[in-house]
Amino acid sequence: MNRFTLDLRDARGHEQVDGVTSFIGSDDSGTFGLMAGHERFMTSLRFGLARFRVGDDDWEYLAVPGALLYFHDNRLELNTRRYLRDRDYERISHLLSTQLAAEEDELAAVRHSLRRLEGEMLRRLWELGRDGRASL
Repeated sequence: MNRFTLDLRDARGHEQVDGVTSFIGSDDSGTFGLMAGHERFMTSLRFGLARFRVGDDDWEYLAVPGALLYFHDNRLELNTRRYLRDRDYERISHLLSTQLAAEEDELAAVRHSLRRLEGEMLRRLWELGRDGRASL
């Protein structure tokens, strides 16, 4: 059976998994699978679960809040802000729906605050320019 290497990268570091026989993930076009020897491939994974198998072992699951996936030269690189890895489907599903979903909600709130701050700064700069107190 042909195998490939899976490189998992997030803000905490890098983990290499050798001997992977298949990977299944989901992007905006749907669910797809990769096996050794696949042609060069790049996509963005959606928020959710992906899975992979090492040899004939049971599936291992990856919970990701989105990721960039790149397959080339029998190496699959998965780059994400954070991932969780587990062999137990129920446990990883629970972690995905609690931990990663809460982090996504917090990030959305931060993004919203930054947009408001940016808008206020632009409004203030416009007012300064209009009043002739600023030179651009």
